[in-house]
Amino acid sequence: MEPIRLKIFAFVLLLLPCTVFAQEVLTGLQFNEAQKLAASRLEPALKMAESSGITLPFFDDFSTSSIYPEQHLWLDRHVFVNKDFPLYPPNIGAATFDVLDETGAVYSHAISVPFIADYLTSKPIRLDSLFSPIARKMRPSDSVYLSFYYQPQGRGDSPEPADSLVLQLGYPTGDTIFSGRIDSVTVLVDEYLIANDLDFLVVGDTIYAPQGCNPDMYLINFQLLTWGDYVTVPCDSVMIPEIAWRPAWASAGMTLAAFVDSTGKYFQQVLIPVVDTIFFTNNFQFRFFNYASIAGQINPQKRSNVDQWNVDFVYLNYNRNRFDTAYRAISFSGRPPSFLRRYESMPYRQYRSDAFNAITPEFEVLITNMDAIERNTKYRYKVEQVNGSQRHGYDGGSCNLPPFATFGFQNCVSGCGAAHACPPVVELFSLDFDRDTTSYFITHYVSDSSGSNILVDSMIYRQGFYNYFAYDDGTPEFGYGLEPARAMLAYQFRLVTMDTLSGVQLYFNRTLNDANYRFFDIVVWKDNNGKPGEEIYRKRRQRPEWNDQLYGFHLYEFDEHIVLNDIFYVGIQQDEGGSMNLGFDAVNNSAEYIFYNVDDEWKSSDFEGSLMIRPVFGAPYLMGVDEKQPMDHPSVKLFPNPVSAKVFIRIESRDLWQADEIHIFDLKGQTVLKTSFRDELDLSGLPQGAYLMRIAGKDGLQLYTKFIKSH
Repeated sequence: MEPIRLKIFAFVLLLLPCTVFAQEVLTGLQFNEAQKLAASRLEPALKMAESSGITLPFFDDFSTSSIYPEQHLWLDRHVFVNKDFPLYPPNIGAATFDVLDETGAVYSHAISVPFIADYLTSKPIRLDSLFSPIARKMRPSDSVYLSFYYQPQGRGDSPEPADSLVLQLGYPTGDTIFSGRIDSVTVLVDEYLIANDLDFLVVGDTIYAPQGCNPDMYLINFQLLTWGDYVTVPCDSVMIPEIAWRPAWASAGMTLAAFVDSTGKYFQQVLIPVVDTIFFTNNFQFRFFNYASIAGQINPQKRSNVDQWNVDFVYLNYNRNRFDTAYRAISFSGRPPSFLRRYESMPYRQYRSDAFNAITPEFEVLITNMDAIERNTKYRYKVEQVNGSQRHGYDGGSCNLPPFATFGFQNCVSGCGAAHACPPVVELFSLDFDRDTTSYFITHYVSDSSGSNILVDSMIYRQGFYNYFAYDDGTPEFGYGLEPARAMLAYQFRLVTMDTLSGVQLYFNRTLNDANYRFFDIVVWKDNNGKPGEEIYRKRRQRPEWNDQLYGFHLYEFDEHIVLNDIFYVGIQQDEGGSMNLGFDAVNNSAEYIFYNVDDEWKSSDFEGSLMIRPVFGAPYLMGVDEKQPMDHPSVKLFPNPVSAKVFIRIESRDLWQADEIHIFDLKGQTVLKTSFRDELDLSGLPQGAYLMRIAGKDGLQLYTKFIKSH
């Protein structure tokens, strides 16, 4: 088994086949900025997790993690936990397999024939014994099943037929192997000085491990040490059980379209029985990995991230059967929507000038019922102005929602279904003429109508009115470029009142060896009957610029400010052909506003999506505001998790929110603990198993998190 290694993800852009003829091209990312940023914030190395074993049930729906899998469930950090690449997942979030390593770069051993790329390996699991309601030995007759959902491609690149996603089951062989990690111990230097009749140790001295450690371990000293100093020396090699792996399931690569044609679904559920007695140990494990392949050396510009798979709802437990395909859960799927008709974000001045037409009359949310029975669900949303007084909301009432496996998402037909799946925008955002900017938290809630109200989910969106227009949601699934050299790209925007263009924000994906660090011009055009017309500004000889912020845009300030009205276009002209890897959002579709020119004729884009180009008006400030992750909205974290006795509760942004009560529920939805809020709880009296914690606030907001109680 390999030791845990650090892994960082950057969003991946896909390479599509292209010819040498003039055209648009979408390119795969060669570096994942999200993973890079996460890696830089983690410790340089992660210690091997404790191998005492997780007790059943094992469950992860990848809805609460960010970037990495949950550390209390998984050993490695290779896959990318995200909400962007899966298309119509059972719930918010999935684990994406690709060809990026733990630093977010294309694997150094990547080649054009299938190779093993990402791993997702469970921590050791106790399949030797059950501990509740009474302790006893486990056996195959306990009917243990492992289930999961999977999807090839998603919003990304389709894996080739020779590529595959693989599941293996693991058991200890009885031998041990070196984990790759050395244990160490810190000791007082005085012991060495007394034993050797010295007053100090100098650079180059050999310091052997102390008594009780492996006598063959030693350290070459690198500093002057004397009485009272401490030194850390290697003590012993960390050995771990050797695991043998058996194949349990695999799927060949295919396009998402072919997958949907063959299964009739966007995500397919798989159930694997665990029946061999060799797996019923205290160190059972399972792992997924993908075979992938990148472009050959003939096309180096295409050697980027490809071959995505998405995995969701991983569940291992006993007393199951092959018909056990339901979960007692309701959930949102996909990202929360903007309340604007055309944009994700727009300048507040432009919104105020035509507020009624700026707002969409209704929007769509995807709601799933993972249970086997119909649920009577309730849906509502609330809108809260940040640092402002406006508060309003919408209550969609109750509606029956059949199981997702047979019905799919809540639909938008007339009646209660439309009230939940396609709710209206019931009120305009405020028209504060004393503000230049403002923003709102929009929180969506769905729940069942049970007395305990335990089946619940929520999602949060930050609606921004800053000083720029944005069609995109801030996440690049692809990179955009043009062929040949000197090709032009233009993006249409519309002003409802005269304003001053001061610059443009551009996001470029970072590629392997900065292959897209090439010159381009930024151009502004007037409108000519719905297409770019007269050129009115050009900023010459620019290059892609990057920063350390996750998907951070770079502001290119103009040398002169341009007074505009009505329709205008902002874009670039490439000095060279090939992909500039300009960020391309595959979630929002604004293709009708994208134009390109490769032969003195403007044409509409053939790709559905949104360019990450944001024209800036007025003063160049408020750059890089995150619409999707409201950092000042409260969230809850528990540690340790799993918990054996005491658990500590941390409410982030608690200064903005007052917690009131704590409710803890078991998997059957029964309340096992109710108490007033406190930062520390003693849970030693709870039986082993998985639980849900609900923290209710005095303002009605409720926070949810999962935890596992260990023995």
